[in-house]
Amino acid sequence: MDRVKRWCMVAGLVLAAGALPARADLTVGATAPDLVLHALDGHDYSVAGLRGKVVIVTFWASWCEPCRAELPRLSQFARQHAAQGVVVLGFALDGTDSLPQVRAMAASLSFPVGLLGSAWAGEYGRIWRIPVSFVIDRSGRLVYDGWKDSGQPIDDGKLSEYVVPIL
Repeated sequence: MDRVKRWCMVAGLVLAAGALPARADLTVGATAPDLVLHALDGHDYSVAGLRGKVVIVTFWASWCEPCRAELPRLSQFARQHAAQGVVVLGFALDGTDSLPQVRAMAASLSFPVGLLGSAWAGEYGRIWRIPVSFVIDRSGRLVYDGWKDSGQPIDDGKLSEYVVPIL
């Protein structure tokens, strides 16, 4: 995505910030909202359909530098803990014009990726800051709410604090 398109997208998100709530009213410990990833591989993955697994939902974009730092770490973690039931779902905020870049990034990841389609992610709210991630336990409860974090990518410390204990 060129700089003008990127600027327009960011400006649109900023302008929309006054019109829509910044985030959904999620509650850690409550049932996580369902969300369906229509992955580039042609499969659909629903948060509710993954009960029994530990699910990390992450929102990112191909042009986002902090996302580029987070995605390989999440991919490595998912690969290392797949046998323990960890599943990562990657929702890209890119438009269809950036599909080649998204596909290129997804090719190096160990988890399914799909385009979100808009900045609105159902009960997770309007995705106004990226990367932002959420962790859901095996019974479908929200364990980690990325909106309440400082906006930094998920790192080893957060994975150790929020994911490892529920494996």
